Amino acid sequence: MTEADSERGAAGPGAEWALRPWVTAGLLGLAGLAIHLVTQGRDDVPWQMATAAFLFFGAIAAAFTLDEDNWKAPGLFALAVGAVMAGLAWRAVGYGESLPDEQYGFAAGLVATALALPLFQADFHRRRLATPYGEIYGHVWTDAISAAGALAFTGAAWLVLVLMAELFHLLKIDVLREVIDEGWFGWTFSGVAAGAALGTLRNQLKVLATLQTVVLLVASLLAVPLAAGLALFLLATAVSGPQVLWEATRSATPLLLGCAAGAFVLTNAIARQSDEAMTRSRVMRVAGWTLAAVILPLAVFAAVSMGLRLGQYGLAPERLWGLVAIVVACVCGIGYWAALVRGRKLGWTGYLRKATFHLALGVCGFALLLALPILDFGAISTRNQVARLEQGRVTPGRFDFTALQWDFGEPGRRALRRLATSTNALIKEKAVAALARDERPYFVPEPERFTGEFWVFPRGRTMPDGLQTAIIEKANVCHDELLCRVYLQPDAKTVVVVGDDCARPGMTGEDQVSPSVKCNVEVTAMAFEQGVWAVLERTMPPSLEMSAERERESLQRERDAIERGDVTVGPAQLRQIFIDGKPVNQPFD
Repeated sequence: MTEADSERGAAGPGAEWALRPWVTAGLLGLAGLAIHLVTQGRDDVPWQMATAAFLFFGAIAAAFTLDEDNWKAPGLFALAVGAVMAGLAWRAVGYGESLPDEQYGFAAGLVATALALPLFQADFHRRRLATPYGEIYGHVWTDAISAAGALAFTGAAWLVLVLMAELFHLLKIDVLREVIDEGWFGWTFSGVAAGAALGTLRNQLKVLATLQTVVLLVASLLAVPLAAGLALFLLATAVSGPQVLWEATRSATPLLLGCAAGAFVLTNAIARQSDEAMTRSRVMRVAGWTLAAVILPLAVFAAVSMGLRLGQYGLAPERLWGLVAIVVACVCGIGYWAALVRGRKLGWTGYLRKATFHLALGVCGFALLLALPILDFGAISTRNQVARLEQGRVTPGRFDFTALQWDFGEPGRRALRRLATSTNALIKEKAVAALARDERPYFVPEPERFTGEFWVFPRGRTMPDGLQTAIIEKANVCHDELLCRVYLQPDAKTVVVVGDDCARPGMTGEDQVSPSVKCNVEVTAMAFEQGVWAVLERTMPPSLEMSAERERESLQRERDAIERGDVTVGPAQLRQIFIDGKPVNQPFD
């Protein structure tokens, strides 16, 4: 690629245009003023927000693509971008209460637009698959640099304006202060400042090319420690077993996807637009290869983590969007592995750039598809959740009726109205209560009243007077439809109470001892003191680091002991709960 081609791919399709800063400043300034006049500070009227989105995104698309000798195609592109984003804004505002994921659909439209912009700038609509990858690559980075520079200049312009307003305030001249407080001025000034900066930057071909080189160099430096860290992480995970991820955090999926995204960006920062532009450092090239290789295992771990959550809690719109991100990450990882394998002899970077090109095209189309009202994630999730309830995989006491009302859109509310006519009294009661709420409860609810069974050990014994009421009111481990196991101790004054979630309907013997299912066994001790039953200490089974097989064996021993009644308060300097002869958590007085 020649220097002229590099500059063309970096900054735009045409030469320097003296009027560009003035045109972009006027365009974005007028767009900002029009947005204020249309919305009048409101964000809940569909046509107003649709118009605002059309003006905002259409003007930005035009500012990035207009050229002195080429305005028809950029104008049509800007109109198309504005129309798509306006439609998404209208749908999100107008049908927000009926949609479970309006913000995700709008975000998908943003992703599609962001990917379509460099493709259009590189004339993909004319050259299609023959479009040089180097031009697309150059546009991606210089668009990002230009946008960041424009935002930084806008912030600096506001700082100068505020300083000037305060300076004149010392002279009792408050014209600037008063103007700054006007809504129309803020939108207009921000548009003018951003447009002027963007137009100026996009006129400086050599400056943008230099900035791109510097940014990529800095990013390449970050690639080395990230590659080493991710490689060590995967090695440690292979040694200790991936189950440690699910035990350490419930946020493993977004964390793993974030690492995969970082690896993707830094891999391309090292691969550059051509072999000639790549760094000669062997260390950085190895780091780039490593980062390309770790994307797939990170995506697979994220998929396993998401699979565990789906097995425990079922589908939800947010989890389906998480699955979308995982699918994209897995496709990217597979494509990059194929590039590394195919490029063992001829060089992996060329195949990787080709994979990145096709991935960008696929993700752009996929994001646009997801943004359109074609796939109803609310309906899909609702069917899954209701099926789990009706099949007994989740009890009515643990089913999230509130989510159907507030998080699953209109399909969830329709299902909730149907559940309100259920022949199951508890399901009907909870569905009616959820429908009656005017606001979504954001507090953590107290455990539901106990509707399950009491099992007393040793079998054949009966509970002392007042113990059952005390367990329900004080122990806080027996609620919903759990099986409540009560283990009477030989002194007749002490009991161990176990809220056995692992014995709920639908749980198989395999599920009860599976480390991945993670059903809860809540344990507490109670004693008869001064004529009343009182809670001594609420404890949980010990959490120890062990392999999946050892954990399964430990859970099986614990399950067998619970079933046969081997739950005791054993002798010690202090009293302590024992299951299968082994101490559970801290001793108590």
